[in-house]
This record gives sequence, structure tokens and C-alpha cells, in this order.
Amino acid sequence: MVPITMASRHCRNEVLMMQEAKHECYGTWYLPAGRMEPNETILEAMKREVKEETGLECEPLTLLAVEERGPIWIRFVFLARPTGGTLKAPQDADAESLQARWWDRESPALPLRARDILPLMDLAVRYQDSPSHPVTLPEEMPCALICQRLLATFTNGAGDLWVLLSAVGAPHLPVSARTASPCKIQNSIQAAACRLLKECCLLPQVTVQAHGVLGLQHLGKNAGKSDGVCFNVLLTVTQGGQSTQETPPELHGESFQWWKIEESSLRSRILQRLSSSSVVPIHSY
Repeated sequence: MVPITMASRHCRNEVLMMQEAKHECYGTWYLPAGRMEPNETILEAMKREVKEETGLECEPLTLLAVEERGPIWIRFVFLARPTGGTLKAPQDADAESLQARWWDRESPALPLRARDILPLMDLAVRYQDSPSHPVTLPEEMPCALICQRLLATFTNGAGDLWVLLSAVGAPHLPVSARTASPCKIQNSIQAAACRLLKECCLLPQVTVQAHGVLGLQHLGKNAGKSDGVCFNVLLTVTQGGQSTQETPPELHGESFQWWKIEESSLRSRILQRLSSSSVVPIHSY
């Protein structure tokens, strides 16, 4: 799992960049990023990487996006603000980086390690101008696997809302674990959610759309036992791609059930998230 940090000076519309010291990309520029170490939380890793590569301390503001290539490579993109430290100068070069600088994305033209960070910079600028989702940061709670907790919803034209629940034991939101398949597509958050929904619905013409992440939990303090991550994922379910169905798709057996949300405040909050896609986006490659 890889945190990448978009530290910005909003008043100047600048982002914090570091110059690579690694042989294979020596002298190119990139956002502060790096792999998590054993027994680290996601935020601890993010702060450590920023400090090592740029010399600055920072405060995370929100998770901006989640990028994934199967269950092995997951990148967390954060928006952060500087809170202290000293910007790394060329005389401070080490194995972590050669130097750091603030960049307005125009002048000077920096040679980038990869251009995949440019859309992330655009995303950060848009979020600062008009936040697309509430502040979202990892909750420090243990999780043994990489998995998804699914808020799978069905709505009709009258504005009624149903949520899928697992009926095994006390009713709860379904959890879908990632498979060990080497196929990256089969291991994506979207694919894992679709598998579960299509397994529990009777009709094969069920369409599942993953909107994004509502929240996530990770602790990382017990390597190999509780250092997984659980994503809370918002989904919509339609039957055969139709939006005119009045009731949710029929389910197999008794392991799952549809719960109609009658409480107006809860229904309004979920519908607002659905209508505005007010979630952290997921990008699967």
C-alpha cells in the first residue's frame, strides 16, 4: 500500500514536489510518495514520507482518491497542508531525495518521473475550490483482510430507498473480501462488489455501479494479523439496467435481505451522497 501526498499552498496554487534520488529515475520530479512500513498506520506512513523526502511536516486534510491495481498495489492520495519543518535544499540531498520545491505547475517546466500525478493535481485544485466529498480520513481500527463493506442501495421513482443487509447473525452491511486471483480486474473493488451482488440476486440481469469510498479503516499495528484495510463502498443496484423498477431485485435464499429505509434523516443523507456522488473516487487499473 502506497500513500502519495498532495501538499499544497492554496493561496499560491502550488504543490510540493520532490526530486528523485533513485538511480532509475534520478533527477526527475514527483509528488512525495512511498511504501508503508510494518506496524505503521496509513497517516503515519504519509507523514513520514513527506518529512523524509521534502523536509516538511504536514497535516492531512482529506483522502482525495484511491487507486488500485489488484489487491497488492493500492495507492492512497491525500491532500495535506504544511505545518512546519524546513524545505529540503540541494545540500541536504540523501537517498530519499535530492531536494524539494513548491511548484505552480507551469514555471519552471520540471521533468516528471511520470505524468500520472497531473490528474491528481487537477483533482486537488478542484477539491480546494469546491469540495466534492466530506473530509475523509482513515479510522484506526484493526482489519485482518483487504475487503469492502458494501452500502448497496436500490431506489425507485418515488424516492424510496432500500439497503442490502447480510442476515447471517445480527443484520449488518455485507463484507466482500478480495480474492487471491492474479487477475487484476477480478481483484478490483468494483469487481469484488459485483461478484457478491450477482451471487445473492436471483436474476442475472443485475447492474451494479460502484460510486466510490465513503470511508476506510486500517490500523497496521500487528503486521500480518490486523494490517488489512476495509473500504466502505457506496453502490447502486438496478435490474437489467432499468430505472423504472419499483422494488429491489429478488434475492437468493435467506442470507441477505433488503431493508427499506424509513427514517427520513438517514434516507436523505444516503440519497444526497448518491445524487451528488459525494464520495472519494476509486480508480482501478
